[in-house]
Amino acid sequence: MPLRFPWPFFHFEHFTKLAKCNVILSRDVIPVRNALLSIDMKTPAYNRWLLTRDFGLIWWSQVLSQVADGVSRLALLWFVYSVTGSALKTSVIGLLQTLSPIILGPVIGVTVDRLPKKAILIITDVARGILIGLIPCMLTIEVFTVEMLYLLVFFYGIATAMFVPTLSSSVPFLVDRSRFVAANAMLQSTTSIGIIIGPALSGLGIAFAGSQEVLCANALIYFASALCLLPIRLPMIKPAHVEAGPVRATVQDLIDGLRYSLFTQRTIVILIILASMYTFAAGAYTTLFPVFGKKMLGLGPVEVGYLWSWLGIGLFVVSLALVPLSQWETHRRVQVIAVSCVIGAVALCSLVLTQSLVVATVLVTIIGMGFGTWTPIAWGMIQEFVPADMVGRVMSIYTAIATATSLAGISFFGWLTERVNEHTSLLGIGSVLFLLGLAAAWFSRRIQSGGDSADEPEPDPSTVASGFA
Repeated sequence: MPLRFPWPFFHFEHFTKLAKCNVILSRDVIPVRNALLSIDMKTPAYNRWLLTRDFGLIWWSQVLSQVADGVSRLALLWFVYSVTGSALKTSVIGLLQTLSPIILGPVIGVTVDRLPKKAILIITDVARGILIGLIPCMLTIEVFTVEMLYLLVFFYGIATAMFVPTLSSSVPFLVDRSRFVAANAMLQSTTSIGIIIGPALSGLGIAFAGSQEVLCANALIYFASALCLLPIRLPMIKPAHVEAGPVRATVQDLIDGLRYSLFTQRTIVILIILASMYTFAAGAYTTLFPVFGKKMLGLGPVEVGYLWSWLGIGLFVVSLALVPLSQWETHRRVQVIAVSCVIGAVALCSLVLTQSLVVATVLVTIIGMGFGTWTPIAWGMIQEFVPADMVGRVMSIYTAIATATSLAGISFFGWLTERVNEHTSLLGIGSVLFLLGLAAAWFSRRIQSGGDSADEPEPDPSTVASGFA
């Protein structure tokens, strides 16, 4: 019997044959990876729910990381508000977390594409645990001021801004191309788990111990997430501009990423525009959710938390439902986005007509499902279409623009809620989601008619897998 390892540990017999044939993993990492993975598809290990061994480790790591994010989010906001009593100073926490991907996104993308992805994933998890876990634990109440917390949160935002594009750009090396959407859907399911479990744990901890103590204990969850990543194997991609100096190569990589994302590839440009519409609506809805619950339905904090959990449940359900869609053609997947956005828009607009908590619960669950189709399918298209050595840059630029439009949506609909009323704001968010559905339907027809090459990804240029990390 030959020595066998689950992917991405190559079967020894296959590796030996490749070595004898003097095959170098260059120019096109993904087809070689897929060829080897297609052999492993016949093994029982491949057919597990979590797709592959290494993706399973990533998934469990993300469950812990998302729960930790949910715990820290509430604890941070509660600490600032309890100390200052100012809603404005509390909102600075959210602003500091979103500034990093907007300002540093393109540079972060270059870093993600040039450095080992496994190392980035582990270091960023550990860094987040230290920044908003160990450091608050080590400081006294007198030293641990709001200003000190602002600084820690800013660096925490940088770590998170590096983690997200690294995670998404790792997917093509963990599963085969036909499973990209399934992998992204499973990763999104961890977000919903974090939404459901994280704030509940944080609230209980704050009630019995205090927000600073919750942040201290939460560091252990981040460290456990990093431990799950230690056994995974990810190929290291050799940078395209190896002959240039580090500064010149970085600048050239940055220019290449911006040119590819914003000018030369119509599919990516359209995806970024549609993603901006999505985050403009979704960011405003999730941020103003407590306001809608309190003013429109007359709910208290317990009921709002209950309703929020059903939003996460809707997101979780649709994430699982998207797993089989990996086998569908691209234009059919985009059609799913179009239909779900229209249904979600109708549910959003229907919220203004009800005062019943039961009806609102059903509508909020449908809204969660409507919002939940975009990310797995859009990420899957980027992972399929973009060269492997450029996914990090494209995802960082995509995230930077989407985050900026999310802030714009929060600001605009927050202003609209104060100046007019929450009903008008909710109808506006629903209208944006409905327009996104129409735009996605147009995009699907464009792909189907051959006006876009999304169904046939470009070959992977200038990519070299120089080893495994």
